[in-house]
Amino acid sequence: MNILDKIIAHKEKEVAERKSLYPAKLLEKSIYFTSDTVSLRKYLLREDKVGIIAEIKRKSPSKGMIHEYVSIEQTSISYMQGGASALSILTDTEFFGGNNEDLTTARRFNYCPILRKDFTIDEYQIIEAKSIGADAILLIAAALTPEKLKGLARFARSLGLEVLMEVHNSEELKSHLNEYLDVVGVNNRNLKTFEVRIETSMDLAEAIPDQFVKISESGISDPEAVIQLMRYGFRGFLIGEYFMSHGRPGAACADFVKKITQAQL
Repeated sequence: MNILDKIIAHKEKEVAERKSLYPAKLLEKSIYFTSDTVSLRKYLLREDKVGIIAEIKRKSPSKGMIHEYVSIEQTSISYMQGGASALSILTDTEFFGGNNEDLTTARRFNYCPILRKDFTIDEYQIIEAKSIGADAILLIAAALTPEKLKGLARFARSLGLEVLMEVHNSEELKSHLNEYLDVVGVNNRNLKTFEVRIETSMDLAEAIPDQFVKISESGISDPEAVIQLMRYGFRGFLIGEYFMSHGRPGAACADFVKKITQAQL
């Protein structure tokens, strides 16, 4: 059983428990449930931004603890002030040390697209995402059948949420593409070996139809890599561990964005 299998098995139990504690009807009473969302797609395509999706996560299965006592308020604000295009907030507790309150805190202090980074396997989690202030959700092709992923994407769209589908190889891309997606992300990390190859994004770039915004995820720590990926048509770059490993993640983000901007001049 690889790490994704372990996470999904735990997520199934977690979702069943949350359904009994916080029924969907209760979640729908949230002030965010009827609020308009901010388009992740549009922000990634803005010409005045460089497409950085700055992530907040305390730990990961591959790296262990990264930044245990991060201030969500301070870090989210400094990310956006530093030039990020969007925020990604990990809400999984067991494996990544996050929670739903992290996202709601970021929402309270920022008007920007916020991706709820979690392992979505059930419509309930999509209702939950909307209720805590998310603008977009993540669907992982490796964790869902093509039919299940399409159904969840359709449901998310019905609530006004955008959908990022994550793939790891060409097989997942071919089998899971559907019309309800907004963004397609290539995860450069092999979930079985944890090996990271930026080339994975480059290899899959041409196979992603132009109707979807392309983003690259995992293992990006060099502004030059972003410049290179831009040449392959990528408009978004999800960066978490590199920023979070610094004492001041927002300052690291600002410096990263500045270097990309200077390189483009």
